[in-house]
Amino acid sequence: MIMAERGSSGLLMASAAVTRTLPAEVREKLAELELELSEGDITQKGYEKKRGKLLAPYIPQIQGVDTSLQIEHRIQTASQANPAGPKHNKSRVTNSRDERFRSDLHTEAVQAALAKYKERKMPMPSKRRSVLVQSSVEACTPPDTSSASEDEGSLRRQGRIASSSPYQAQPRVEHWFNKVIQGSSTSSSASSTSSHPGGRSHLTTNATSSSAATVLADLMAHNQIVQQPDPNQPKPEGGEMRPLDGEPLGVVTNWPLSLLASLHRWGTTQPKSPCLTALDNAGKSVYTLTYGKLWTRCLKLAYTLLNKLSSRNEPLLRPGDRVALVFPNNDPVMFMVAFYGCLLAELVPVPIEVPLTRKDAGSQQVGFLLGSCGVTLALTSDACQKGLPKAQTGEVLTFKGWPRLLWFVTDGKHVVKPPKDWHPPIRDASNEIAYIEYKSSKEGCTMGITVSHSAMLAHCHALTQSCGYTEGEIVTNVLDFKRDAGLWHGVLTSVMNRIHVISIPYSLMKVNPLSWIQKVHTYKARVAVVKSRDMHWSLLAQRDQRDISLSSLRMLIVADGANPWSISSCDAFLNVFQSRGLRPEVICPCASSSEAMTVALRRPPEMGVPPPGKAVLSMNALSYGVIRVDTEEKLSVLTVQDVGQVISGARVCVVRVDGTPYLCRTDEVGEICISSSTTGISYYGLPGMTKNVFEIIPVSSSGAPVSDRPFTRTSLLGFIGPDNLVFVVGKMDGLMVVTSRKHNADDVVATALAVEPMKFVYRGRIAVFSVSVLHDERIVVVAEQRPDASEEDSFQWMSRVLQAIDSIHQVGVYCLALVPANTLPKAPLGGIHISETKQRFLEGALHPCNVLMCPHTCVTNLPKPRQKQPGTEVGPASMIVGNLVAGKRIAQACGRDVSLLEDNEQFLYMQDVLQWRAQATPDHPLFLLLNAKGTVSSSSSCVQLHKRAERVAVALMERGRLNTGDHVALVFPPGIDLIATFYGCLYAGCVPVTVRPPHPQNLTTTLPTVKMIVEVSKSVCILTTQAIMKLLKSKEAAAAVDIKSWPLILDTDDLPRKRVPQIYKPPNPETLAYLDFSVSTTGILAGVKMSHAATSALCRSIKLQCELYPSRQIAICLDPYCGLGFALWCLCSVYSGHQSILVPPLELESNASLWLSAVSQYKVRVTFCSYSVMEMCTKGLGSQTEALRLRNVNLSCVRTCMVVAEERPRIALTQSFSKIFKDLGLSSRAVSTTFGCRVNVAICLQGTSGPDPTTVYLDMRALRHDRVRLVERGSPHSLPLMESGKILPGVKVVIANTETKGPLGDSHLGEIWVSSPHNASGYYTVYGEEALHADHFSTRLSFGDTQTVWARTGYLGFLRRTELTDACGERHDALYVIGSLDETLELRGMRYHPIDIETSVIRAHKSIAECAVFTWTNLLVVVVELEGSEQEALDLVALVTNVVLEEHYLIVGVVVVVDPGVIPINSRGEKQRMHLRDGFLADQLDPIYVAYNM
Repeated sequence: MIMAERGSSGLLMASAAVTRTLPAEVREKLAELELELSEGDITQKGYEKKRGKLLAPYIPQIQGVDTSLQIEHRIQTASQANPAGPKHNKSRVTNSRDERFRSDLHTEAVQAALAKYKERKMPMPSKRRSVLVQSSVEACTPPDTSSASEDEGSLRRQGRIASSSPYQAQPRVEHWFNKVIQGSSTSSSASSTSSHPGGRSHLTTNATSSSAATVLADLMAHNQIVQQPDPNQPKPEGGEMRPLDGEPLGVVTNWPLSLLASLHRWGTTQPKSPCLTALDNAGKSVYTLTYGKLWTRCLKLAYTLLNKLSSRNEPLLRPGDRVALVFPNNDPVMFMVAFYGCLLAELVPVPIEVPLTRKDAGSQQVGFLLGSCGVTLALTSDACQKGLPKAQTGEVLTFKGWPRLLWFVTDGKHVVKPPKDWHPPIRDASNEIAYIEYKSSKEGCTMGITVSHSAMLAHCHALTQSCGYTEGEIVTNVLDFKRDAGLWHGVLTSVMNRIHVISIPYSLMKVNPLSWIQKVHTYKARVAVVKSRDMHWSLLAQRDQRDISLSSLRMLIVADGANPWSISSCDAFLNVFQSRGLRPEVICPCASSSEAMTVALRRPPEMGVPPPGKAVLSMNALSYGVIRVDTEEKLSVLTVQDVGQVISGARVCVVRVDGTPYLCRTDEVGEICISSSTTGISYYGLPGMTKNVFEIIPVSSSGAPVSDRPFTRTSLLGFIGPDNLVFVVGKMDGLMVVTSRKHNADDVVATALAVEPMKFVYRGRIAVFSVSVLHDERIVVVAEQRPDASEEDSFQWMSRVLQAIDSIHQVGVYCLALVPANTLPKAPLGGIHISETKQRFLEGALHPCNVLMCPHTCVTNLPKPRQKQPGTEVGPASMIVGNLVAGKRIAQACGRDVSLLEDNEQFLYMQDVLQWRAQATPDHPLFLLLNAKGTVSSSSSCVQLHKRAERVAVALMERGRLNTGDHVALVFPPGIDLIATFYGCLYAGCVPVTVRPPHPQNLTTTLPTVKMIVEVSKSVCILTTQAIMKLLKSKEAAAAVDIKSWPLILDTDDLPRKRVPQIYKPPNPETLAYLDFSVSTTGILAGVKMSHAATSALCRSIKLQCELYPSRQIAICLDPYCGLGFALWCLCSVYSGHQSILVPPLELESNASLWLSAVSQYKVRVTFCSYSVMEMCTKGLGSQTEALRLRNVNLSCVRTCMVVAEERPRIALTQSFSKIFKDLGLSSRAVSTTFGCRVNVAICLQGTSGPDPTTVYLDMRALRHDRVRLVERGSPHSLPLMESGKILPGVKVVIANTETKGPLGDSHLGEIWVSSPHNASGYYTVYGEEALHADHFSTRLSFGDTQTVWARTGYLGFLRRTELTDACGERHDALYVIGSLDETLELRGMRYHPIDIETSVIRAHKSIAECAVFTWTNLLVVVVELEGSEQEALDLVALVTNVVLEEHYLIVGVVVVVDPGVIPINSRGEKQRMHLRDGFLADQLDPIYVAYNM
């Protein structure tokens, strides 16, 4: 018996044989269980438990194996257990419905396809426990049993353990069965990796990232082939098709002149005749509407609408106005009265779905349709109106996107009886609009299709003739009566022929899928109008079959017979119900669309039509739009049934899908077009689209029109087969064109479902659509996961679905996502709202619980990787001629010449300058340090600083016993102590090394850096405060470092009050003054040596550039430990005598406005900050500018605000800072950036005079090839780049080729080299690796000026001469910095700058707070910080992959989603990508989710 086999196809043959002898009642109970399971009303576990109990008495125990375990192993397909018998063999009909009813051929095709794949291990994604368990109430409840979609009929195409068979084993296909490979389903799993849901982050099975990398690298190596067109692709060979005519419409003598005339006739001559019977959810008849009642109720409603509704004494409605009809699916009577009432009142009904919530899927689009139709009134029933969401006033809510509506209830008590002499006009059918039917397009737009009175009448005429309807027949209708076939047969044509319709509501079908069959039996109905889904459901629940007869049926109209998968339902249904009186020839599939109405219909048997046809088509050929029947590839075929003959009175042709509507050849698939008086006439209010759909003129290959009448596109894809039968293979809406091959969404759904769906996903809850990424369509599959499916099972199922689709359709899936149960947007009558699902996917609002992206396999149109050209030696083309290179001016520039500016004979050391100031201007204030409250916490004049420095020097000599030249680590918080101890070291002849103190709350990560600097700098002593000294020796510190190996630690809190005997005088200016240690963005700790000469030269350059004098004040909000920040904090004030207002950046965390308030309070003209400070102000104060203004914060005093940086200017940040604080008087010209690096901490600095910084726009694509191509602002792929300030006095810059070391021309990209008196004199390292970096500090050009000694900055950039003039009247040369060479990523032969990819990624979704990228093996890894709920984590995977593909032509290998703050940044606000990479490889990031893109 089927149920037994289907549930446990893994039972041994013996048990299968036992199953066939089960008693009838056990089989019925099994059938009920099956239904519950397939619709998600019971969990897999519960199903197996109950099933095991039922079968236990009938299955002999296998030695030593528990029954429940035997049931668990469902490996063989049930078809193996059943010998195939002849079609009408009695035992076959009763016992092996499974064989006919499951998608045998398709399942076997899938099994064989999977068997071809070897055990290819794929790295499994890892996720956090919190993401793993989505503990919403919804996630644990099985989804609505309406799992099948109205449109896709997905329930029809069942997979392994499911039911109906898409590729049916028809007699002509039977011989293939023997040849189909029997593939084991479980052995061919895509992955046998396991996930560890308990832990937080496990990268792969063995938790080593490298294994995953190797697997991915292999996959990439195989898959990165540039797509070539298939030379063997099939091409159509037949002759051009000729338009096909249906039989002419017969002339009927007493045919009414309009539908209303027919209603009037039956309502007055046959008032007692039943018109419509409505049923409740128990299947009982609630009310039967007679034709007399229908007529009188319509009259009342028409009279009320025209005469009793008014606004400001004007009638509310006029003839031709549109009115919305809002009735639930279980109330056909009220709908029918409202529909005909509107027609009588000459109003245009617009039937729509009942809106349940403000956020219904697609509801906004329906509102747009109502608005564009000018609808102001909605008719509804009392019960429905009570159920609508209400505002607090009791009025019905205005739904999102809807116009304001007046709601009118049409129940009896609200309508009035018209006077005796009132008769509505009953006009002949005209071309005026009768009603508007809504339709949703593939993109989710809702259009209104207008149907005229004459088309409505002609369609009823054509259906009456084609279906052979006779007066007084009984029809059961399961379809939605508001639109499509349910409306045409159950509301319109029925009235034409005085038919009695039994309307079966959808809610009853969900409770009792057999209800429609029972009603056919009870009422002896002659015609039933159903969808394949209804046939399929009734097969699952055949418990009450025994006393049912379908012998009264002369026609079973399958409304979605155009769906390629309906054939399996039809055959399976026939197979089971033939013994109940169902005749094979009464099954009549039909094809229709909203625009064209009915296109073709298989005629009932009495009309003497040719026998039905079936076609077994090659799916590969279909993807090229070609029909091939005798296919070699037995696995991927599509079996379709015909949809009969063209509707009466119509002409049909098949045209090419794209471009001019040329007629197709006879063996070519195209869009079916119809010319008939029965079609819709337009899309309401959309004349352009109407012309393209309702008024096309097909042409022959010579370009001659085939007819003088216009045709309507049906959106059905198909061809005309033998005997002039129409075949449909898909719909335009489900068409996905991937690399110029066409695939049907429904076909892909079926393949996914054939991979054991029941265990992991809900059967009817799968959506397949395509999204456009990088100039091609990409297939996305989204399914609802069962709550009880494990991570590993789901991942394995996903991997196998990918393989099955790849094998059967020869197309790659771009993304497969599983979402929790009940979370996909639903269409009104069950099924999935595809366009809404797609919208959510693109917006990152789908919230999947599992994602598998496969860009490597399906993105085959990437531009070819760049090959480096051999022979990059300097050729004649780049020879220097005078000062031209490659025909351009050499890219060389310099700041003002300092040698002429002042008397350079007497050189001053910094300690001499301080001593001199202490004598000359002892009370002149040099430093003010502000605390978080904005008050001065400490200050220092020249003499105070000098005296404090002397006491430090004494302590070093006496307590520390230090010698001249010893290195001393200064571990102080930002403040005046740090400055005083620095000068104390110089006084004592020691070499100071400033070190950021460890963070007391984060010793484990910050203390090792302190230890490392102390050790690498060979410091023999640490100067610090008492508090930090305790911290360095604490127990907590001992856990992070070896505290016994600290050198001597001296605290400066209690210093001896002594004067130093004499201040140390270095032997020459080249002596080492201090060491500057900094962690580069690539994670390298680099210390540079600064001589006394360089230190003074640096201060002099800054003094000249910023015009610093003792009368000036500047504000500094920078870390004082390295680079330009240290120089500004500790050196410049002493050298130039100006007052520095010191604002420690850490204080901004508790008071974001501290820096700007200080600038305003002290009326500062020049201020310095870092990017992290600027970001804190932008984010923290963006909404508080008004409050700041009220506190009198005014920034109009600022002439220049400089961001100290060692990176490309962050133009977006500086612009938004300027914009936000413009309201507080900040000049748009004030903000600029500086540029320095390890070899020279200050190369550029805007200063107070000179032209404003310029901005240029580069082509990002050219930049990847190391070329500078300037483009206009706003050009595609343009990258804005701001000049990094003016070159400092005494500094010379040249741009050199990174490989040949030759000079480059103006606007050419190369490495920035610098020559200046304040260059550092070299790296300070312990291990004597100076040789490696010697050329960083002393290198020469390979040709041209070979004498000058340059330092290499390690940064790429270019110089460009501008039209502006600088202070000396020369033309200004602007330096543009692109980024650090060490940071760049070499991918696909091109050079990428991480910041460019990161900028794109941050724009991809509102919840991405920060992003960093790096490479790992040959994969691009993207780490994103998620600022939002963890449920959004998996949404980011697809969006990140999309944006990097679109904008950078790169495939992301790994996406890591982490918490905010995980990406490390240094004190300048630069990302430490290499630290991040190390953390990723060491598995220390604690990620929320790690996705490996296949």
